[in-house]
Amino acid sequence: MSRIDFLNTPMDSLTMADTVKHIESQVIKGDFTQHVVVNVAKLVHAQKDTVLADSIKACDIINIDGMGVVWGARLCGHTVPERVAGVDLFHELLAMSAKNEFPVFLLGAEDNVVSQTVDNVKQQNPTLTVAGYHHGYFWDDEEAVVNMIRASSAKLLFVAITSPKKENFINKWQDKLGVDFVMGVGGTFDVVAGKVNRAPKWMQDNGLEWFYRIIQEPGRMWKRYLITNSKFAWLLIKEKAK
Repeated sequence: MSRIDFLNTPMDSLTMADTVKHIESQVIKGDFTQHVVVNVAKLVHAQKDTVLADSIKACDIINIDGMGVVWGARLCGHTVPERVAGVDLFHELLAMSAKNEFPVFLLGAEDNVVSQTVDNVKQQNPTLTVAGYHHGYFWDDEEAVVNMIRASSAKLLFVAITSPKKENFINKWQDKLGVDFVMGVGGTFDVVAGKVNRAPKWMQDNGLEWFYRIIQEPGRMWKRYLITNSKFAWLLIKEKAK
């Protein structure tokens, strides 16, 4: 894999096809793989949140999810072939798991959302084995959920919890989860379950998903994106000036 370092954060310069092929190979071999995606918000927070930064650096695959990061890295001279969006990778890995008969576990979101996500992904992938699922509100007894995941015999685990909780949870438990692959998927279950609409393709391709989320939830999102996007622009100016 071709790894770059951008804004003090390691990232893998991979295509979607390369990523899926590598993960498939690792699962077949039974080698534990910890995965994460980085976007503008996560990159900004990792500059000061050392626990999050360490959780990212501990990962075996670090995909670039976010056109802002793709463009920023390219502007600073790095070769980045394409964006590997977490929600798209999730679907690709489910299809790959169905083909190889790899059981999966879905963890996160509200109880009704994760159960609807299970129903929808099984409709999309009829041969997929969902070894188990659990909502994302289990912080009073993390170990019980970890034991549940391990007992399920799942090979792939998808964690739909907000950052930095999911990155730190994954990094904390790692091989105790008993899976061969673990990936944080953020708000993906909300999209798959139909609770939240994803931005149109043209907005995704032009780095405007953040704007679409502001349109959907202006009261909650405008300040978050204003701050993170402004900080990212400043970090980019300083990086380019080096």
